[in-house]
This record gives sequence, structure tokens and C-alpha cells, in this order.
Amino acid sequence: MAPDMGTTVQTERGLVYGPSGKQLDVYRPAEASGAAPTVLLWHGIGPDERDVLEPLARTAAAHGLLVLVPDWRSDAADGGRAHLLESLAFARKEAGGLGGDGESCVLAGWSAGAGAALGVALRPEIAEGWRPRAVVGVAGRYDLPARTTGAAPLADLAAGREPGVPVQLVHGSRDPVVEARYSRDLAEALRAAGRTVPLQEPDTDHAGVIMTAYDPATDRCVPTTAEHAVRAGRAVAEVLTEAAGGGGGSAA
Repeated sequence: MAPDMGTTVQTERGLVYGPSGKQLDVYRPAEASGAAPTVLLWHGIGPDERDVLEPLARTAAAHGLLVLVPDWRSDAADGGRAHLLESLAFARKEAGGLGGDGESCVLAGWSAGAGAALGVALRPEIAEGWRPRAVVGVAGRYDLPARTTGAAPLADLAAGREPGVPVQLVHGSRDPVVEARYSRDLAEALRAAGRTVPLQEPDTDHAGVIMTAYDPATDRCVPTTAEHAVRAGRAVAEVLTEAAGGGGGSAA
């Protein structure tokens, strides 16, 4: 697993976050003073894979962030919408008691989680009008219906909807699962709407961008110390940190 950059990270596992009974894990710096900048980080389409994001979450927490990583199930009848929105409600209500700030948190996601995160910013009515501090999309597709809203983010943008908050994107340049062009298309659409959208394309693949490698034997992404993955994951952690601090990606 990637090193924690010299900062001790505390982990709290298995907190139940809503009526569904689903669980999330909490990662935070051990010696934070005051409320830590907060990130709600959604995994991809694999059901209940919060553990897959542990290497990235620990690295981000070592940067001083409170990171919440919930399970959700894409194979639920509603595609995972209720789980995702329950986890968001939990983050907003409970992050303060966990050492963070739920009302001003970054909403981030990997793969299917990326479109879900952007969907909330584009359609804040699904969260009582709330928008995150920023959105960070990692290796996402945005031409498919977001799991949170049922609407494709690119279609929402074409219809004149605005995310209203900074958006930052990271996508592995060698991603064979979700090609980097999907993030490029989103960046182009946002820029056409007058927004500055940072897009980083580290030299890695779909799993590597979150500090993992795909294991065919288990059909899961597992932690790796491969240099390309560690480097890419650290880049994502830095983007999350920047987003949580309010830097970059604002409207032009």
C-alpha cells in the first residue's frame, strides 16, 4: 500500500450511514487541528467496493483531509441512487462530529462514481438545493445517466444546466476500460460553457489511477505499489486537497 506521506492516518470502519444499512469507512489525519476539509468519495460500479478506494483515501487523509468512503450497490433496483444519496445526507449531517465539515465538502468519485458526483452538482434539487464545494471526477464517463440523477451530465450541460462549483478531472491516459476521451469530452463541454476545468492524464490505467491493480482471479482492484499507480494516486490526492481548499477549476 502507498505510504501515508509521513502523516498518521486514523481509520474508522463500518459506520452505518442510512436506512439501507450500508456502511462507510472514515479516514482522517490523526493530529488534525480544527475541522478538516472533507471529501465524500464514491467507488465505481462494483457492488460494495469501498475497500478498493482505501489506498487513495489513506493518501488523501495524509494530506490533512477527512475522507468518507461508502459502499453502494449499482445492482440495486434504483441503480444505487438511494445508497448514494443516503451517504451524502450522512456526510452533510455527521462529518462535523467526525472531525470535518459536511456542508462544505468535496464530492468525488471514481468510474461510475464520477458521473454520480457531477450529477449532484448539476441537479442540486436532489439534495435539497445543496451543492458540494467542488467536484472531482476520476476516470469517469459522463455520457451515461448519472447514478444519482438518471440524467447524463453531458446532456444536462447541453440543456443549459451548470454545475455551479469548480470541477476537476483526472483520467489515466492508458485506461482501456473507460477511455480518457470521456473526460476530455466533459472538459470541452464545460470549457465551452465558460468554465476553467483542469484535466490531468497521468500515465496509468483505470485501476492505477486509484493506486490499485486489477486482479482477474478475484475480479477486483487490489492495492499495488507499482510506480505508475502510486504516482497517479498521489496526483489524485493532491487534486482532492486542492479542491477541498477551494483552489482551481472556478468559472472563468
